[in-house]
Amino acid sequence: MASIAYCLFYAIIALRRAKRRNMERLVLACGGEAVNSVDDLTPECLGWAGLVYEHVLGEEKYTFVENVKNPHSCTILIKGPNDHTIAQIKDAIRDGLRAVKNTIEDESVVLGAGAFEVAARQYLVNEVKKTVKGRAQLGVEAFADALLVVPKTLAENSGLDTQDVIIALKGEHDRGNIVGLNQNTGEPLDPQMEGIFDNYSVKRQIINSGPVIASQLLLVDEVIRAGRNMRKPT
Repeated sequence: MASIAYCLFYAIIALRRAKRRNMERLVLACGGEAVNSVDDLTPECLGWAGLVYEHVLGEEKYTFVENVKNPHSCTILIKGPNDHTIAQIKDAIRDGLRAVKNTIEDESVVLGAGAFEVAARQYLVNEVKKTVKGRAQLGVEAFADALLVVPKTLAENSGLDTQDVIIALKGEHDRGNIVGLNQNTGEPLDPQMEGIFDNYSVKRQIINSGPVIASQLLLVDEVIRAGRNMRKPT
């Protein structure tokens, strides 16, 4: 039996051994309803597509469904010279789609290019540090300096001098300009004008997880140190 058959009179295409997830995607793309038997088939169950054809890619045959009216599903075809390249492209597409999903759900974004981290550091040092006393000020200052890891990493990856970059960014923020790093020139830039943004939910998760992970690491060090002290002869 051929893998694909056409009924010319009704202009209906039949596929052999279609997977359930593909059937669900076809319903979202073309409309109609999925039925388990031809006895249940009615005109109301049928979807619509302007173009359906079979195409061979490599050693596999694929059925393409195009020109649908009101699609709620789609398939992204990824081609590459080897599995490693395809995996990298797939990861990049997945990251991009998740970033769009997070933006839609959050209904907000955060300035990127290290602008948020420098602004948060300035706020912690200039505002929050004044509201606490004693050793807590050291904790606020340490957390503020830790936020600068992001712009420092951007500078290092771009082959720039981290100290010059941080000084330039701090100076602009002190003057009230919320800027980030231009990785091409090393100069400050306005992320909003350049369209460089980060997801709010991702940034929030990172800031919440950082202190928790640091505390767990310090706790492990204390446990190891206590174990060593217990093994010492009295």
